[in-house]
Amino acid sequence: MNTCIVGVGSYAPEKILDNKYFESIVDTSDEWIRTRSGIVERRQADENTAASDLAIKAANRALIDAKMEAKELDLIIVATATPDMFFPSTACLVQRGIGARAVMSFDIGAGCSGFLYGLAAAESFAKNGYNNILVIGSEILTRITDYEDRSTCVLFGDAAGAFILRKCGEDRGIIASYYGADANSWESLCMPAGGTRMPASMESVKNRMHYLKMEGNEVFKIAVRAMADSAVKTLDKAGIGAEKVSLLITHQANIRIIEATAKRLDISMDRVYINLDRYGNTSAASIPLAFDEALRNGRIKKGDYVLLVAFGAGFTWGGTLIRW
Repeated sequence: MNTCIVGVGSYAPEKILDNKYFESIVDTSDEWIRTRSGIVERRQADENTAASDLAIKAANRALIDAKMEAKELDLIIVATATPDMFFPSTACLVQRGIGARAVMSFDIGAGCSGFLYGLAAAESFAKNGYNNILVIGSEILTRITDYEDRSTCVLFGDAAGAFILRKCGEDRGIIASYYGADANSWESLCMPAGGTRMPASMESVKNRMHYLKMEGNEVFKIAVRAMADSAVKTLDKAGIGAEKVSLLITHQANIRIIEATAKRLDISMDRVYINLDRYGNTSAASIPLAFDEALRNGRIKKGDYVLLVAFGAGFTWGGTLIRW
């Protein structure tokens, strides 16, 4: 029995922050941002919106797509690095918000790889009797972005994306997956304060330690290698070659990382879906957001092999091959 995707949905806030906005607040330029990242604009949630709010909107769209009601769900998983609060979980807040039953609901914290980790968990639960599993990636990264740091403030945006999965007896769904993690370079991408290692204090706030910190060059080198390896190992497990992949959807972090991954697989860029230019890096939301767009734009058709690849803080990484 495979685990199939029966519903897909996504949501991004209406407010757009374009590159011109960043030219007005830090020492940067539209050309520099486009060349280094490939980003033109990104979305920002308003001050009254939390990660669960975006997740609920994406979830409701996925439920409509699946032609089902929230009361039919058996499990809710939310991947996020920007939860509403430490507890309760964002997944529990989503459960209440969409009117689901009192089913198991929990969060996954795996950075930008979180959504793929969520798919792995969903597949395992599906094989153990759970049906109609909702997996969401939801992020409000603009809340933890330091708008005084020119190297990182231009990169991140807010969005959510959702899949509904269930067991199916057909030759489709999740075909193969590969995952890994290595914490030896964790300091290269982290938010230092706010947890038990460095609780919130006057000093931590003054020193801007509650914002995302990233060593871009180090992250880039590791991400290129990890995403390419994840893609290759996922295809190896599936027993198919890259030439059979109809569409590659990677975590939308940086255009150069995406291009390097495609090159390693010898996949032309016309078989790669990119919406990084319009949304920026939305962490755990980026893959389901891109998948939903690609599906609605006719880029994914019945029988297609779609390869999903991600890399995130931790460091974490993974790949999932889906047959639509």
